[in-house]
Amino acid sequence: MDSVDTLKEKIDVRALELKVPPLLLTAVFLAAIVAVVFVFPALVFPIPYSRYMSAGLMLAGVSMLLGAALQFRLHHTTLDPRNPAKASKFVARGLFRISRNPMYFGMALVLASVTTWTCNALGFLLVALFCLYLTEFQIKPEEATLEALFGVDYRAYKSSVRRWI
Repeated sequence: MDSVDTLKEKIDVRALELKVPPLLLTAVFLAAIVAVVFVFPALVFPIPYSRYMSAGLMLAGVSMLLGAALQFRLHHTTLDPRNPAKASKFVARGLFRISRNPMYFGMALVLASVTTWTCNALGFLLVALFCLYLTEFQIKPEEATLEALFGVDYRAYKSSVRRWI
């Protein structure tokens, strides 16, 4: 059986790096989470107080997403995740003190909210796959670019703040 590294060598996974805008990816996973409810109704199970939990997750997710986007705007740096080389500075204040990727974490919380609302067991797996995809094909390439752009300052930030939370 091939190792993951050998498999990566056989398949040029770099072709997927920074290609799919995270908001589009979120929409695709959101549609998949909702579709699973109809395709696999046996995987829907009751979650006590799911509507309240879902509302809290949605509020937290949207707040993180919009709050982090606002911080980017206030610091006059790019919101375009497909070209991190356009970043004029990296933001290390506010939400970025607790997560290097609060926008992506907010997107994951929105997906978790919909999964909780629909009481969908497979949806939680889809949320995990969303996070894995983003980490490999969006976050790691962004980090490499930011490290090249901002050097020791970004490395210090990276060593003191977690990738997700």
